[in-house]
Amino acid sequence: MDTMHFAFPPPQTVGLHIQGSNARFPVRRVYCVGRNYAAHAREMGFDPDREPPFFFCKPGDAASVVPVAQGEVRELPYPPQTGNYHFEAELVVAIGKPGRDIAVADAVQHIFGVAAGLDMTRRDLQIRMREQGRPWEVGKAFDYSAPIGPLRLCSDGAVFDRGALTLEVDGKLRQNSDLTHLIWSVSEVIANLSTLFALEPGDVIFTGTPEGVGAVVPGQALTVRIDGLAPLAVKIV
Repeated sequence: MDTMHFAFPPPQTVGLHIQGSNARFPVRRVYCVGRNYAAHAREMGFDPDREPPFFFCKPGDAASVVPVAQGEVRELPYPPQTGNYHFEAELVVAIGKPGRDIAVADAVQHIFGVAAGLDMTRRDLQIRMREQGRPWEVGKAFDYSAPIGPLRLCSDGAVFDRGALTLEVDGKLRQNSDLTHLIWSVSEVIANLSTLFALEPGDVIFTGTPEGVGAVVPGQALTVRIDGLAPLAVKIV
């Protein structure tokens, strides 16, 4: 029987921190929901009618996903080819049970845990690609674009259908909303996404950002807080 040999060592799997555990959550895929808060849809120039959600992806590798431990401030390099580097604070959902065509009522059973996250965006490149009818990858799927804080397990009472979500830049409040303002709930997002992709343990889902997104520059510090979850802190360098 042949034994598989790789031409070079394969990359290591990214592991997210888990509150109260030395174990890590292995990341498989990173899905993101676009324009899932009405006020943010309006600030981006779109009608927030409750049309079916749309999704895009970020790489699930160590170049893009940035695990941030509780109490840690991770440094994020300012990315190349942009002059408009934006923050987007989001609730991140980690999948722990596989499923396809999941019913909304059953979606909670597939959640491993939840965390605070940042969907960092090269806004100028995203807009340029959108205007040209091209994919968004250069605006969304770059190195260090997905910082994620420690996961709180659903078994530990993590709440993901309500609670304040805020982001501060250098101590000043920039985003201030509540998970109840999601156009599509977490359960609805999981159910809809599972009609497009078979979800597997290790998948993570960024559930959308509220209004107040904006640009940051090197030297600035960002803190994301979601009720009941460990804060996420990063600094742009």
